[in-house]
Amino acid sequence: MDLIHFRMVMPSALTEEAVALLASHDRVLNLVVLREAHLPGGDAVECDVLKGAANGVLGDLRELGVDRTGSIAVADVDMMFSQSAERIEVAQPSPLVHTPLWAAVEAHIRAAGTYPPSFYLFLVIAGLIGSVGIMTNSQILIVAAMVVGPEYNAITSIALGLDRRGRRRVREGARALAVGFALAIAVTLGFAALARAAGLQSTAFDLGLRPVSHLIDTPDFFSVAVAVLAGIVGIVSLTEARASALLGVFISVTTIPAASDIAVSLAFADWHEARGSLVQLLLNVAVLVIVGVLTLRVQRRLWHRAARRAGAQR
Repeated sequence: MDLIHFRMVMPSALTEEAVALLASHDRVLNLVVLREAHLPGGDAVECDVLKGAANGVLGDLRELGVDRTGSIAVADVDMMFSQSAERIEVAQPSPLVHTPLWAAVEAHIRAAGTYPPSFYLFLVIAGLIGSVGIMTNSQILIVAAMVVGPEYNAITSIALGLDRRGRRRVREGARALAVGFALAIAVTLGFAALARAAGLQSTAFDLGLRPVSHLIDTPDFFSVAVAVLAGIVGIVSLTEARASALLGVFISVTTIPAASDIAVSLAFADWHEARGSLVQLLLNVAVLVIVGVLTLRVQRRLWHRAARRAGAQR
């Protein structure tokens, strides 16, 4: 059962109107009112809402001014046992039950689009792991580097900024990616140079047998296709909170490995591979951002259209 829990704190003057609004809605359950529950003054109101109706309910509450004069906390209901709730859910068309709460989706993307020192630390560590995978021809380490890298959070934040015309978000995300990848490449270049000086690279890599590096530094049609598909899956998984699918995106997009290969290629004076990896990196980031913007817009419109049709039929 897809339910969203709302917990609101508001001035007493708004309580009656807010409660009347919620009580009139047939997809609002378990409405609870706590008078004078908030200090220095105010009431607390809680309820559960079928996920498909949460967008409309949240919009009505914000139009009422609850978020301006008080607060609205939103959380998923992991589990609830209620036969009446099950009957209500069964009676609703699917779009009115499962439509994502778009305010929550965007809030998750915004929360992930922050860049503390750990963001850059993870990028550097991911770059180092990727460089070891390249020099030892280890695909497992390349996958590990993809999982560690946090760059997809910045990419989705940029996509949301472009979708919502938030220049600051786009600017901050682009700066974080530029600085983060530059730092990762610089540190990895130093590490790879030391490894070369000490002769730590694998014998096969030294002889020019570099299947892992070759996959990274040769962008082609399949690179674009994978980036497009991964971009679509990434946004849909964020929208529907599918963590396993999002993990699949992390290990399918050649961003961190491309940054690692730039550094390793520079350390081994292979300018052609460095150039190919740079193209791969820029291509993947650009495609992921563009596909992210388009997927956000198309998905939102499709869900809205489906919900309108279901509401009209009902």
